[in-house]
Amino acid sequence: MKKVIKNIFKIFLLLLAAGIIFIAWANYSIRKESSAFVSYNIADVPETKTALLLGTGKTLSNGMPNAYFYNRIQAAIDLYKSGKIKYIIVSGDNSSKDYNEPEDMQLTLMQYGIPKDKIVMDHAGFRTLDSVVRAKEIFGQNKLVIISQKFHNERAVFLAKENGMEAFGFNAADVNKYAGLKTNLREYLAKAKVYWDLLFGVQPKFGGEKIEIK
Repeated sequence: MKKVIKNIFKIFLLLLAAGIIFIAWANYSIRKESSAFVSYNIADVPETKTALLLGTGKTLSNGMPNAYFYNRIQAAIDLYKSGKIKYIIVSGDNSSKDYNEPEDMQLTLMQYGIPKDKIVMDHAGFRTLDSVVRAKEIFGQNKLVIISQKFHNERAVFLAKENGMEAFGFNAADVNKYAGLKTNLREYLAKAKVYWDLLFGVQPKFGGEKIEIK
């Protein structure tokens, strides 16, 4: 019995080590592949018809403003006013009546002077994969500037390129490393899951009719 338990424990340790190695490799690989296509500098961003603004909650669970949200909004405003983009797809989660990331982004952008007819709503951006693939399949965009924090842009740009798109990530300002610790830890697993999704051909949760951005 002791021998069986010992062998099970060895197998567990081997699987754990393999998992850690895979996560580390996935994160390194995605960062390396996307490093030339993400930047904090507007001058580096190619002129593109459409930007994809990735959603997050406007407020935290404690009711405080979410710095990730407002930093992404500011990046989108800066990019639009620079003339680098003409339209912004706001893509996020709208899974419940009281939680609507695309609408929050639209209203906040409009408060800062972005015209409503330049903002395109995508209410089915439940995951980064959904937002990126839907930008191509539903909104007809093969070339995108993606707006989010650097850690998120690395993954989104990688996903876009794997789905046959030309993409560049404009990095919004990050948040305090302690405040964003949970998010950054979760990102390690999210980057690993990218390869799982590619391997099994995971598609967006919802499709729909094509929407033209004129």
